[in-house]
Amino acid sequence: MNISPIDWAIVVGYILFALGLGVYFSRRAGKNIDEFFISGRNLPWWLAGTSMVATTFAADTPLAVTELVVEDGIAGNWLWWNIVLSGMLATFLFARLWRRSEIITDVEFTELRYSGPSASFLRGFRALYIGLPINCITMGWVILAMQKIVVITFDLQDDATTKILVVLGFLLIAGVYCTLSGFWGVVMTDIVQFGMAMVGSIALAIIAVNKIGGIGVLKEKLINVYGAEHSILNFTPDFSAGKMAIITFGVYLGIQWWASNGVDGTGYTAQRMFAAKDERHSLLATLWFNIAHYTLRPWPWILVALVAMVVYPGIGDPGHTNPTLRDPAAGYPLMMLDYLPVGLLGLMLTAFLAAFMSTIDTHLNWGASYLVNDFYKRFFKPQATPEHYVAISRLFVILIMLIAGGTSFLMNSIAGAWKFLIALNAGIGLVQILRWYWWRINAWSEISAMFASLVVSIVVFTLPQTKGEFALQMLIIVPISTVVWIVVTFLTEPVSTETLTNFYDRVRPSKRGWTLIAGEAKEAQDGTNRQNLQTDSKTPALVNWVIGVIFIYSFLFSIGKLLLGFTGTGLIFLLIAIISGAIMYKNLPRKERNNI
Repeated sequence: MNISPIDWAIVVGYILFALGLGVYFSRRAGKNIDEFFISGRNLPWWLAGTSMVATTFAADTPLAVTELVVEDGIAGNWLWWNIVLSGMLATFLFARLWRRSEIITDVEFTELRYSGPSASFLRGFRALYIGLPINCITMGWVILAMQKIVVITFDLQDDATTKILVVLGFLLIAGVYCTLSGFWGVVMTDIVQFGMAMVGSIALAIIAVNKIGGIGVLKEKLINVYGAEHSILNFTPDFSAGKMAIITFGVYLGIQWWASNGVDGTGYTAQRMFAAKDERHSLLATLWFNIAHYTLRPWPWILVALVAMVVYPGIGDPGHTNPTLRDPAAGYPLMMLDYLPVGLLGLMLTAFLAAFMSTIDTHLNWGASYLVNDFYKRFFKPQATPEHYVAISRLFVILIMLIAGGTSFLMNSIAGAWKFLIALNAGIGLVQILRWYWWRINAWSEISAMFASLVVSIVVFTLPQTKGEFALQMLIIVPISTVVWIVVTFLTEPVSTETLTNFYDRVRPSKRGWTLIAGEAKEAQDGTNRQNLQTDSKTPALVNWVIGVIFIYSFLFSIGKLLLGFTGTGLIFLLIAIISGAIMYKNLPRKERNNI
């Protein structure tokens, strides 16, 4: 263990900074739940977007990427690279609609869009289902990752006692300042965390590559260790490996991105859209998030993972003589310990701690927003004072923190938890898209999609024939769930006309799919022409989506190809990125408009 007093000082300094920030914002956050959960809807795009990026960089993220690269090469990252498609869809089709809805949580949307007892049930159920089990599964794997980092860094025994100490220690720190400061503390610490994480990740990648002799030597050693025919550096799967590789890639690009929960930007992403100053800031925040998340952050992690594969031969092998190296995710923290000098090691450890706290406090605050706004306030005490709701919010933060800590003890694999959660929500995405663009979707559509995905995914994950075959699992779950919710939609009554017209008039989605309702809305009655403020029509929004996807992928691949020494291909991708980026920039809104 090579942790100097300077490294310790950096770590302790950040903890004190975070706690001080919690105390500083505690009074402002205590005014009401708008301040506690969405910062009074006053965040500029760069702050809201950076907060999105920081939240998705948890302690688990570099470890999970390392695990994917060790097991499947660079192409293994398509497990999450495919979500570029839904990320840009949320940017150009949904970000401004979410902000325009003027709600506190995306779960509250259910009673804005649907009517009757089914809408009330869906709101309450989703508040509990997402706020507790789904939310705690996510926090569980983040805690698991932090535990792995601590065990490796301090050379501790990986046993129950260590887990308890790690969970209690770090959750206590995150929980205290999250409870005090609400969303203000979450966002402000996110900015610091993002800066430290990027500096630390890039520094580790540069040092690791240089110490091994450069990119050329790294490529040679990969050949020495894995053979001349290895496909580790390929950006697409090795299709010669068999039809399963083709099917998996097809599922990533053809099904997963639109079928899974969150395709329209729900969850903590939507929370930051609600917190943005206006609709333009909401769109720009989501765009900045996608650019930073997919193009700026992955390559330092991937380079470190590639170096780890040659520095620790056989990493990820269940039969490895070194128990630590049996875990493919262990390569990242080991590289930190072996390669980073004094000061930088402390910065990186602090970055991991900050990343952990950033994600945990987001999920604590976000989960509590569901339990308070969409369950407690909606069904139990709708007329309490603002101070009362803030006090209850803080109690729910503590409750979620305790449940998440217990959940972490049930997990073993970070990437495995990612895949399980994706499958658990498969089949819901198409309903989430169509609810904005087709009046016939009702609460039963969402309810049936959720329950079908839940039941089928649990069954599929227990079948020996599909165990470990993520693509096959998705190919079973998505079609069954889709058929179920479509049948249920047409067998149940549509949403009341009054609710639909109120929703249409307030949110103003595209008229396509809402023709029967548009005539009843106020815009038709008072003669105004308030079209969708995202674009002049749905078609330009889809065009911007395509251009945005091309920009993100070409920029992502250009950086990777240039870093790995494939200069010609990298420059071609860079040219495509520049052209598509210029077109996308030209199409962005320059100012907020209330009428078109």
